[in-house]
Amino acid sequence: MTWRDSLPPVRGKLLCDEPLAPFTWFRVGGPADVLFLPADPDDLRDFLLALSPDVPLTILGVGSNVIIRDGGVEGVVIRCAGRAFGEITVDGDLVIAGPAVLDAQVARAAANAGLAGLEFYAGIPGTIGGALTMNAGCYGRETKDILVSATGYDRTGEFRIWENEDFGFTYRHTVVEPNTMFWTQAVFRGTPDDPEAVKARMAEITARRETTQPIRDKTGGSTFKNPPGHSSWKLVDEAGWRGKPFGGAMFSPLHSNFMINTGEATAADLEGLGEAVRADVLAKTGVQLDWEIKRIGRPLPAKE
Repeated sequence: MTWRDSLPPVRGKLLCDEPLAPFTWFRVGGPADVLFLPADPDDLRDFLLALSPDVPLTILGVGSNVIIRDGGVEGVVIRCAGRAFGEITVDGDLVIAGPAVLDAQVARAAANAGLAGLEFYAGIPGTIGGALTMNAGCYGRETKDILVSATGYDRTGEFRIWENEDFGFTYRHTVVEPNTMFWTQAVFRGTPDDPEAVKARMAEITARRETTQPIRDKTGGSTFKNPPGHSSWKLVDEAGWRGKPFGGAMFSPLHSNFMINTGEATAADLEGLGEAVRADVLAKTGVQLDWEIKRIGRPLPAKE
């Protein structure tokens, strides 16, 4: 008998050895030992309350900013999706969203309600759950600027409320440790404005993104954080990596901080390219590039 034989009963789905590549934008990676798709927040809570603390847990959202390694992910991968985790409402100047709501949907809901300040979310290809954990942002604005509070369950199933100040927001970082909080709701505050003016600003952001980023390719968003005083794309470009193949991966000719799967890349190709570029940029400039994309799971064993 293994740990998989003693998992708590659920109302959602428990899928063994489930491929995860289809859930990621890169379309690479191995399977989850177990994939849990909770039916609703109560199902999630009950599972966490009953699960052995020895079983590793990994949270997976829409997979827009992650490389899942080719050997798959140990333990249980939890993916909160569907209507139960994807509701969005507006109450006065507040926008209330579930963790599976796309950032761009939050921007649109705010615009339709005549609320400004959330337009930048139109340029982020992820979900609210990920935005909370990594302080997602672009074009000079970040999640910290609009978040009021968030709620969810911790690893033990305890319900917790996080106010904005509890997150310890810094650039692309919070004090929330990976895979320790399972968000159920976030509350954002906007500023009343003319809906058409808000939508016009969103349209500018969307147009800029479409012309400067390879959004039609298998990509994962910005690969590296911007080091203090530098732009990552310039460092990658000046080191000669724009459009240079590395297995089935390369940095996009359109934007040299965006890795793309050119067709048949493995996770090892993508991560190997990123590490090669980090080493080359450090050797040539003395500047350390830090990953913005998350890399999770097990690599495949080396071939003998």
